Amino acid sequence: MRVELDEPKCVASGQCVMAAPEVFDQRDEDGIAFVLDEKPPADLLEDVREAVAICPAAAIRLVDQ
Repeated sequence: MRVELDEPKCVASGQCVMAAPEVFDQRDEDGIAFVLDEKPPADLLEDVREAVAICPAAAIRLVDQ
């Protein structure tokens, strides 16, 4: 699985960072999220799925490869 984040859609809520801090972080200057690990290990996928579910802007998705 690959994590994709549509940065222009991001509203800087930080929900993804709280759900999966090993996979997401936020820029200091504007709070927009970015992906730290596009291909996280299997043990983090549940956290990433939670981040996808709670993102208020629907800016995150998991893609099968």
